[in-house]
Amino acid sequence: MATSQNEKVMEFLTCGICQELYTDPCTLRCDHTFCRKCVTAYIQTRPDAVQSKTIPCAFCRQDTKVPHPSRPVEEWAGQIKPNIIIQGLIDTLGTEGDVPETSSTCCTICQQLGETTQGALWCPECKVVLCDRCVKTHRVSPTSQNHNLCDLSSRSKGRRRVKCTEHKSNNVEFHCKDCQKAACQTCCIIKHRACKTVVTIESMKPEMETVLLEKRFGMGKRLKVRSKKVEMKNEKLQNSSRITELTVQNIKSICQTAINKIKEKETQFLDELNHITQTYAGQLRSGVKLEEIEMQMYRQHCEFIDQALVSDCEMDLYDAYQAWESGAVELGDVRDTDTADTRRIDDVRFTPDTDNVQHILDDLQLGKIKVTYQDEGTCLPSPVPVDVIDGRMVGDEVEPALCDVTVVVVDGIQTVVVTDVYNKCVKSFYTRNNLTCHSKLPLDDSPWGVTQLKENQLMVAVPDPCQIVTVEVTPDLVLLSTITTRKRYFSLAVLSPSSLAAGTTACVDILDMAGHVLRSVTTHNKETLFPFPWYMCVNNQGNILVSDWGKKSVTCVTSEGDVVWRYAPTGDKALSYPYGISTTGTGGILIADRITNKWTQLTETGEYVRDVLISKDICDISCDEYGFLFLCTNTEVKEYMLV
Repeated sequence: MATSQNEKVMEFLTCGICQELYTDPCTLRCDHTFCRKCVTAYIQTRPDAVQSKTIPCAFCRQDTKVPHPSRPVEEWAGQIKPNIIIQGLIDTLGTEGDVPETSSTCCTICQQLGETTQGALWCPECKVVLCDRCVKTHRVSPTSQNHNLCDLSSRSKGRRRVKCTEHKSNNVEFHCKDCQKAACQTCCIIKHRACKTVVTIESMKPEMETVLLEKRFGMGKRLKVRSKKVEMKNEKLQNSSRITELTVQNIKSICQTAINKIKEKETQFLDELNHITQTYAGQLRSGVKLEEIEMQMYRQHCEFIDQALVSDCEMDLYDAYQAWESGAVELGDVRDTDTADTRRIDDVRFTPDTDNVQHILDDLQLGKIKVTYQDEGTCLPSPVPVDVIDGRMVGDEVEPALCDVTVVVVDGIQTVVVTDVYNKCVKSFYTRNNLTCHSKLPLDDSPWGVTQLKENQLMVAVPDPCQIVTVEVTPDLVLLSTITTRKRYFSLAVLSPSSLAAGTTACVDILDMAGHVLRSVTTHNKETLFPFPWYMCVNNQGNILVSDWGKKSVTCVTSEGDVVWRYAPTGDKALSYPYGISTTGTGGILIADRITNKWTQLTETGEYVRDVLISKDICDISCDEYGFLFLCTNTEVKEYMLV
């Protein structure tokens, strides 16, 4: 049985090409794992793979693209990700004494005495299997009585020991927070004796788990954004050829229209030239005919006179003379009555206006190719819907009226927290193990504003009983404490671990954590700053951004009451009913406008950028550091991804 188990383990740690224990294992896209040197050797036996710049799998023949195919073929396998799980398992099994050569479940101590006894527990410190009898001995022995014994099934998951690079016989068990270095016991004595914070790596486990969970959550969110960006860019890439083809058709069409117009001008010129040429030719032919007639008349007169001159009769001379004198024969031009009123063409020429045509063609505007660019510095990327959270819960007495929203991450779980005015409670929504979960925290009266105090703690303003409650997010909601104030506060914003800003009618108070007023911000230049500061937040400079629907403005003030800037536009950019306000990861400002159902983006200095999105019944807005936006309406929370 032990032999079969050992063979089964080795089967998973054996390369399918060389049939030996993995050496530097790497995993292809098809999830098959091989030694890196075996992958390199296999590529060189496949000329088609070299030509296609891919790495074929020796099992399923599925290809894996080479990230940098321009590098030498011998380096292709080096670009494939290593399988750290298999390598870690090999390292663990390969550590001398970590696991017996045989994966026997028999007691190691008894085997040394020549007996075969079924093992019960595993000692990760001594690296031995113990039967029930040897367990008792092991636990009373001074050298091993503090060893933590575990089940046999978990022995392969035992603690991995790392040896110190300087003190080879010592295990690395400590961490110096001052130097940010791992150390063994000898290192702590020699190198870190003056350091103030040296702790065991084991004691850091909760802290490391918390940090890694947070990092894992952040990576997951960023991965989601990048995945969506890749998807959208691939869609644009697929549409680019169609858009280009359509643009080419439009360019050819407008150019053809211009060519047709020029052709039309050409036809007009040729028709006009043909008409003028025919008229000119007709006039010339008519003139030739008239000249020929006159020439004929002249010939006849000449013959008549010649005959009279050669006649011996004086009467013939007299008749000719009398005909000329009486005007019976008149020499002169013969005019065509049909063309007498027509202007006679003298010449036909075409003078090309080359300079004007060239100028017109240079200035000819057939259209314009317009390219739009994203202004990464000021404008937010386009919002893409991700999820919608229904604010209704079992047990609600009436339709919810969600007022304020914030998002916290607890143990790697994103938790959306909202205040419900009508149902007098705070609600949280989260997903755990792929299951949608929620919780409800009933309060004495209607809550309004909510702000984050710590990583997993929130503060909620409850105006009517003049309370501010502190709530822990686990991610379920747990009431921690309640303080009573002298005023009805609607909005909250944490300034520091010891102070917060609270908004009430015509005033923003700076409070300590016990609810005592340290100072009040009410007027500027003898003018009331904000009649209804129902929403507020704190920017990167520690100043308070107050959204006031009374004066339809956003005011940036310091905690001392000095006005930094005010945004109160008029005209088409005027705010109608400013409610929720939030800052972005880059310092920008987002304002939710209740009446127009839009949210407006400002720069960190209060300058208008654009109106970004329309959403019905918008109340509050929250933006996290990963590029996700949460819009709170009366009954739901809408999540958007900024890509």
